[in-house]
Amino acid sequence: MPTEKVPDTPVEVLVDVLTKAKEIAAASSNVPEELMSHLQKAVDIASGLDDYLEKMTTQESEPLAELYEKTISHDWDQVHKKGETMFRLPKECITGHVEGQTLKMLIHMSQAKRVLEIGMFTGYGALSMAEGLPVDGCLIACELEPYLKDFAQPIFAKSPHGKKIIVKTGSAMETLKELAAAGEQFDMVFIDADKTNYINYYNFILDNNLLRLRGVICVDNSLFKAKVYLKDTTDNNGLALRQFNQFVSNDPRVEQIIIPLRDGISVIRRVSLASECSLTQSKITDDEVFRGVSGRPILDRMRLDGKVAYVTGAGQGIGRAFAHALGEAGAKVAVVDLDQDKAEVVAKELFLKGINAIPITADISKSEDVQRMIDIIVSKWGAIHIACNNAGINMNSASEDTSLEEWDQTFNVNLRGTFVCCQAAGRVMLKQGYGKIINTASMASLIVPHPQKQLSYNTSKAGVVKLTQTLGTEWIDRGVHVNCISPGIVDTPLIHSESLRPLVQRWLSDIPAGRLAKVTDLQAAVVYLASDASDYMTGHNLVIEGGQSLW
Repeated sequence: MPTEKVPDTPVEVLVDVLTKAKEIAAASSNVPEELMSHLQKAVDIASGLDDYLEKMTTQESEPLAELYEKTISHDWDQVHKKGETMFRLPKECITGHVEGQTLKMLIHMSQAKRVLEIGMFTGYGALSMAEGLPVDGCLIACELEPYLKDFAQPIFAKSPHGKKIIVKTGSAMETLKELAAAGEQFDMVFIDADKTNYINYYNFILDNNLLRLRGVICVDNSLFKAKVYLKDTTDNNGLALRQFNQFVSNDPRVEQIIIPLRDGISVIRRVSLASECSLTQSKITDDEVFRGVSGRPILDRMRLDGKVAYVTGAGQGIGRAFAHALGEAGAKVAVVDLDQDKAEVVAKELFLKGINAIPITADISKSEDVQRMIDIIVSKWGAIHIACNNAGINMNSASEDTSLEEWDQTFNVNLRGTFVCCQAAGRVMLKQGYGKIINTASMASLIVPHPQKQLSYNTSKAGVVKLTQTLGTEWIDRGVHVNCISPGIVDTPLIHSESLRPLVQRWLSDIPAGRLAKVTDLQAAVVYLASDASDYMTGHNLVIEGGQSLW
């Protein structure tokens, strides 16, 4: 005979109370029909909520579903009777589908990479959160019962995310002390353990800086069967959680909200600064270093939210990488390329990532194309904040054989085209009183790369550097910064052809880093130069070449 389910959450308790009230009313002959109707509607609203949330929440993964079924069907009473667990573990302790997906969503929203879980049970919550972590993310789970580590491990092994989970058995407080001694920090801490120790865990985490700047603490069961706010509560766990909730509410170090999902999840974050009182009573220097420029921490200053950018030559290679980087940092991006199909493909890539992007076809060696490009962007988005002039060509020939046609064609794109783009974008930016221009030069502006012969390319890129320096000094006092990036030899599919293998080997022997550049090696540089964090830099040639120009 199945055991009758005991109400476990405030909503379930409410359903139970309303159902009993409806039954009592139904047994009475003088209850108005209208009251019965209202009672029935209240029961329907309360009883339907959890089912609806379950139905509308994104489906759990197969390993999570298997772990849930394994937990629910396990005979935990028998396990405890055999002495394999220290405590009788109720299956109702499992996190469950909706809460698991909520935790996974919080991981995504907070962009967490390192998570600490205090109280794992069978690992449903741990695996849910691990699914939200990046590939190099890590979740450390503290669990008192060694049996539960062995229970969860086979399911973890089936999931591609299970390898992110490290289970530490034993006293959670002892594990916390070890982590603190090692200087560990976490982006998110999830507490779901012995309720009477919640305050101790919470205080230890904050007092020992286990929580990173801008990290969050999530606490499960903070509404504990509604007993935290019912006046007649005598339940020890309910009283402990009531005390914990009030303690956090009064703590000036943090802000919190309790989400009434299932049995309640508290989300707690450290406030950005100490209180004014503590500042005045200490020797802390209250300045921009402490508070951040305009109150923004350094990573926020590198955000490009609301900015409008364009990238020329963005259909492939370095330009494509620049377009993605600027978009990921928050900018709207015009993808400019001579090849319409390539521009459209990259713009679609950005759109699929949630980045506003438009493709523009233009030949930057033609001033009318450049002006049309600028007009399209301003018409579409009303401004241009970031101009990334990246398009370029390279043709190899011995100097004595370099034709005027090759020379002119190279300079028309690499130097004339860059100048025309700088000038057209600069006119817009000077009117705005703000702008970041980033030109792509080359390591060839500093040295003569060998053994390839590329006179026109080397000379044109040296011209890009001097163009950058000149504009950078002329325009900075009017709010427009001009800088350039000089990449080394970039690894592309083209240079892996059989005919170029000896040349690649020669290049590698000239590079202290021992490898060619990847386009992703250049992305942080373009975001930095496009952001407010580089506001005192202008006319600079940022060289990224693995040390090749030093030999």
